[in-house]
Amino acid sequence: MTYEETLHYLYTSIPVFQNAGPSAYKPGLGTSIALDDHLGNPHKAYKTIHIAGTNGKGSVSHLLAAILRQSGYKVGLYTSPHLIDFRERIRVNGEKIPKEYVVDFVERHRPFFETLDPSFFELTSSLAFDYFRAEKVDYAIIEVGLGGRLDSTNIITPILSVITNISLDHTQFLGDTVEKIASEKAGIIKKAVPALIGEADRHSVAQVFTDAADKVGTTVYFAQDEGLLKESYLTDTGEWCLEATEYGQLFGELGGLVQFRNATTVLGAIRLLKAAGVDIPAEAVREGFKQVVELTGLMGRWQVLQKHPKVVCDTGHNVGGWQYLNIQLEEERKQHQHLFMIVGMVNDKDIDGVLELMPKEAFYFFTQASVQRAMPAEKFAEKAARHGLSGMTCDSVPEAVEKALARAGQDDIVFIGGSTFIVADALPLFLKENK
Repeated sequence: MTYEETLHYLYTSIPVFQNAGPSAYKPGLGTSIALDDHLGNPHKAYKTIHIAGTNGKGSVSHLLAAILRQSGYKVGLYTSPHLIDFRERIRVNGEKIPKEYVVDFVERHRPFFETLDPSFFELTSSLAFDYFRAEKVDYAIIEVGLGGRLDSTNIITPILSVITNISLDHTQFLGDTVEKIASEKAGIIKKAVPALIGEADRHSVAQVFTDAADKVGTTVYFAQDEGLLKESYLTDTGEWCLEATEYGQLFGELGGLVQFRNATTVLGAIRLLKAAGVDIPAEAVREGFKQVVELTGLMGRWQVLQKHPKVVCDTGHNVGGWQYLNIQLEEERKQHQHLFMIVGMVNDKDIDGVLELMPKEAFYFFTQASVQRAMPAEKFAEKAARHGLSGMTCDSVPEAVEKALARAGQDDIVFIGGSTFIVADALPLFLKENK
């Protein structure tokens, strides 16, 4: 098979959550364990760090990968979903898995995994674990796909478990309260493996993690209680300057107010990794924060795609993310003449909760992403109108981008988001190449 044929097979033969939603969700570890045994337990060939959480796990994963790489290690990074290319999910030292490896893996193991009927994510996780072994990585950062306890990545025994934060998302799978969701994500906490919690704003949520750690016999740490960051502010160049207790000034390449919280989580993780004997020089921490995009290929986190007019995209797609994006957009609106919003969402999110947080003083281009789960633009616009948001509907993201850029002046700002998949459809319009 060619690479394109292999991807077509994966996307059409196996349910893909980002397209199909609930029908692709397959909880439980039985199939993952069977695949892992068939491959010879590749994840045991290197050390792993497990990252779960409702928001921020992608940024935290990429920052840790960048810092470990700058510390001189060979680092695997497994994240989801991808934005443009499937291979974004699996990287070693920032480089995407080769197309040839994907094709060969599927061809070699297709007869076996077809007998198991694995989910797309189960198969992709196995591919990542196998590739990292072949590349002889020192460390692999493994991001949870959904939840934690029953996620197919939860067959690993990491040297550190990290849970970034908890908010309401995927409630049909994980529970309808933050405590229930915390309990599912706490499922990655394992015996004798230190666990770090980035944010636990409610005592009841913190107690879930403390109880889970006590039950399995390990220690849980709360990053927000460690005094790791003193303050943060935005520089004239658009970088975040973070005043860290142990490292002094850190310049963060990732924009957005939420990155202050993510930085606290990362610094907490570094402290625990160093306590476990991982050599991480101070300069590697500084360089990792400063060059995370270049070092890892991270996209879609308050990413500036164009300057005049300013075009920004962000993958924030739930209430937890929009609590920060709303503040950020209000600040941006003060600095620009007009704010234009290209937005759409998928059906299984708290759409009304997010719409309530979107800025009222903006002109909207309501659209839909090219995935099955996308809410039709007309229906989304109707919901938005009930929250005082107005504008026009567009059948596709490219149409919305074209119309927004035609309308925006040089001193205006255009925001693209509401869903990871809206950003995924927009990025190729601005990025001339995707190595």
